[in-house]
Amino acid sequence: MPKMKTSSAAKKRFKLSAAGKVMRRRAFRTHLLEHKSSKRRRAMRKTREMTPADTHEAMRLLGKR
Repeated sequence: MPKMKTSSAAKKRFKLSAAGKVMRRRAFRTHLLEHKSSKRRRAMRKTREMTPADTHEAMRLLGKR
C-alpha cells in the first residue's frame, strides 16, 4: 500500500497545536480592511480552533488519523 500524501493546500492553511487541535486563520482578513473597525481587525489576527464538524476532514487532509 503506498504512503498517503498530505494535501498541499491543507498544510498551508491548517496547523496542529501542541494539544492536537486543528488551528485555522480567520476569514475576511485579506483586503477591504479600511472600513472594518480596529477592534475587528485586531481580533482577526489570532488563529482559531477549527469547529468539530470540520476537524475530521482537516485531519484526513493533513494525513493524520
